[in-house]
This record gives sequence, structure tokens and C-alpha cells, in this order.
Amino acid sequence: MSNFEDLLKRISRCTVCEEHLPLGPRPVISVSRNSKILIVGQAPGTKVHTSGIPWNDQSGKNLRSWLGVTDEQFYDTELFGIVPMGFCYPGKGKSGDLPPRKECAPLWHEALLNQMPQLELTLLIGTYAQNYYLKKSAKKNLTETVLHFHEYLPEHFVLPHPSPRNAIWMKKNPWFELEVLPSLKKAVHSIIS
Repeated sequence: MSNFEDLLKRISRCTVCEEHLPLGPRPVISVSRNSKILIVGQAPGTKVHTSGIPWNDQSGKNLRSWLGVTDEQFYDTELFGIVPMGFCYPGKGKSGDLPPRKECAPLWHEALLNQMPQLELTLLIGTYAQNYYLKKSAKKNLTETVLHFHEYLPEHFVLPHPSPRNAIWMKKNPWFELEVLPSLKKAVHSIIS
């Protein structure tokens, strides 16, 4: 067994924050040592927790549309690795799911990235991923960070969460569809073609 396979096995058995998880631990990631593009999102919702398939919901359909890829391409781990900030469903809050557990990313992300030499681009979806990876270079809020997406290329591509709940944000920020999405599709297709 390779170090990478061993690492994935350890992640799949992780129970570090078990006492805080209302549905229990079920780490959901989809990644290969050869993944070219890494998708870093928030944490699985209840549907993904149940299925064990990342982005297996309306947010995932929206994301695939943004990327301009098929389901087959999206779930091909040689093309896309999917590693959320929190690997397990964190529970329900007042206005949606709770934030991803803070234990996951520091515990597992660096170890994974160190064994993924083919990565060409990391998509940082939402504030949690952006703040963690961009540190002080993230802007004052998600809108400002996404508006200045060019500043983070070629290593990172910053995006809002593709949740249907963000429809109001999309309407308020028409530049996202006009400017950001074409650049995203171009960046993704130049890597996976």
C-alpha cells in the first residue's frame, strides 16, 4: 500500500470530532494522487453524507455547469480531486448548515497536498476555504475576493458557493457570470483537455 493510499485509509477512519457530529463521522473526499485540479469546498450536506458522493446535490450540478464539465469528468479523480474543509456533515445551524469543523483542514490538507504532485489549480469555494488558503491576501469579504479573482491565479481560483441559496448574490453581482465564469471554464479546460 502506498503512502497516499494509507493516508486515504486513515482519513476514512477519522473520528477526531465524532462527539460534535450529529450524524456521526463519514468523511467524504474523492481524490487521486494524480488529480490535476483540486476543489476545496465547505463540508458535506445531509444528502452527500447519506450518499457518500461529494457534490451530489443541486450545488454540485451548479458547480459542474460553472466548470463546463460532465458528471464523468467531474468524478474522474485523475482530473478533479475533491477535498472539503470539513470532511463530515457538521450539523444544522440557524440559517443552514454549521461551518465545517476546524479540525479537518489542519489535520489532513497539507498531508494530502504534499502527495499530489500533478495539481495545477486549486478552486477555493466559499469563505472558509478562501480564508484558510489565502490567509491575509483574502479581501474583506467573499464578494471582494471573487471580484479580484485574477490576483490569485494561476495557483488558486476563488468562487462563491454554488448553492441555490446564493441566487440573490448572483443577481446582485452580474459580473460573476459575465467575467468570472468564462475565465473559470477557460482555466479548467486548458488543464483537462
